Amino acid sequence: MEYLLKYHKGLKLIKIPEKANVTILQPEAMPVRGSISDMMDLALQNARFIAQVKRKNPSRIAIVIPDETQFVPVEVLLPIIIQQMFYALPRLAPPAVTIIIGNGLQPPPNRETIEKILSSGMVRSCNVVAHDAHDARLKDYGVTRRETPVRINAAFGEAEFKMVIGLIQPHQYFGFSGGSKEAVLGCGSADSIRHNHRLIQEKPTSRWLLEGNPMREDLDEAGRMIGIDFAINVVLNTEKQVVRVVAGAPDVVLEQGAKTCAVVYGFELAKKFDIILASCAGYPKDISAYQAQKSFSLVSHAVKEGGKILLLVAFREGLSEKMDFDYVCPLASPEAVMNDFNDFGYSMGARKADLFGGMIANYKASDLDDLDSGIMRNCHLRAADPSTIMQEWVDGFKGTPEVAVIPHAATTYFF
Repeated sequence: MEYLLKYHKGLKLIKIPEKANVTILQPEAMPVRGSISDMMDLALQNARFIAQVKRKNPSRIAIVIPDETQFVPVEVLLPIIIQQMFYALPRLAPPAVTIIIGNGLQPPPNRETIEKILSSGMVRSCNVVAHDAHDARLKDYGVTRRETPVRINAAFGEAEFKMVIGLIQPHQYFGFSGGSKEAVLGCGSADSIRHNHRLIQEKPTSRWLLEGNPMREDLDEAGRMIGIDFAINVVLNTEKQVVRVVAGAPDVVLEQGAKTCAVVYGFELAKKFDIILASCAGYPKDISAYQAQKSFSLVSHAVKEGGKILLLVAFREGLSEKMDFDYVCPLASPEAVMNDFNDFGYSMGARKADLFGGMIANYKASDLDDLDSGIMRNCHLRAADPSTIMQEWVDGFKGTPEVAVIPHAATTYFF
């Protein structure tokens, strides 16, 4: 049996021996209904966007947009927003509008990347800021009930009308991304982001839901403290096509979009599997171990304890600077990574390594990748031809193995 799965910007053909009983796990495809611009116009109309802008009559407006790792069609959405803003406020000058690229803890994008994101002439006439969590001028809003400091890029905090554009999809920490997330974390200070992420150590009471999740509740509280006026979120299907645009108050947008997202990406799991073959769905979800860990986390819910996971990862950016090679490699085993994390304390890279360590300790894991095989061994992973690994695992199984193929591991979640 042969399966074509996405790998970086292309496809990989993987063979699975006939002995295996193979099931493909992916939600039903959701068709695209209309153009992005039509969906956007309807969403803004339903949310009475022009009326809201007129009523507030701001002299300064700030719009947060995601970085390039998110498949949000900013080049389509932004010109529509700005055109409607200038219609509502004809005396507003373009320099009064600031567009902020929310990078979170990532380094700010270079000029070439910014030019790619902001291609419209109308958009280029506005101010553009690439957020730097370590160096930006910040506005302080105090702390949340969970003591997370709420400090946001001042260009956003000082605006009289605050907007955020984002993507709603399954998220291993927050249940779903979207709502206020791109502003609170995308434009937050380093200490704000890290403190919120420390809440992962408080187990959420519900998976893939919004209520009862400490990280999500803390994030949403911070968004309300900042006073975000308007959110525009898109939901994509598995082919990265926009199937819905939602606009309005951030909390309402998140709730509505998450319902659509659950239909697009949710899969009711009737049983668990002996072997998983999964793709992160290609670029950019497979460019580093930091990104691939999200897929690993999601597919681990579909495999039996002690089962095997083969995840296709290109590793074009290696482990990534946030999950440091020098941190992982000196530790002798996945268990040692987890023990070190408990002793060392929280950092994002250490947390990612801890999660990887937990999964590798519980499951036999391999990755198809472009890193040197020696580096992979030092990171407690195995690099090999995927068809060879599948042949080895299936032949070595006593009886008929139940094998699951997951084409979109980065976004498929199981319930």
